[in-house]
Amino acid sequence: MDDVDRKILAELQQDGRLTVTELAARVRLSVSPCHRRLRELERSGAISGYRALVDPTAVGLNFEALVFVSMRQEDRETVAGFERALSEVEEVVEAQRLFGEPDYLLRVVAADLAAYQRLYDERLATLPGVQRLTSTLVMKHVVKDRPLPA
Repeated sequence: MDDVDRKILAELQQDGRLTVTELAARVRLSVSPCHRRLRELERSGAISGYRALVDPTAVGLNFEALVFVSMRQEDRETVAGFERALSEVEEVVEAQRLFGEPDYLLRVVAADLAAYQRLYDERLATLPGVQRLTSTLVMKHVVKDRPLPA
């Protein structure tokens, strides 16, 4: 990966809807070499996909919580079962497995506090292997969806 590839990535992180012609102009390449580089970045996995960023409040998801999960035990079977079940909870929009305590950090969205409480009681608390859930409510986003540094 060279500086031109990094410029291509930076431009696409700012606007993923750029045409190849617009992208080529911004990184000062002709269209063909820009297109080749773009395809190679996609093929190599440096670009893993394209998608729209949706404002949660615009679709009625006005509540967000960070949930810390401590597991009862961390054997392979328990972890796999937890992660499999967690992947089916669509309100969990991010999940990271952590070193140390707690074991997982989840970012969860819901319509409101009542919807979150139902989700917590009916789905999150019943996930396999969970010992403890600790929720922190998000007041506001200070940094969100920042592009990766070049």
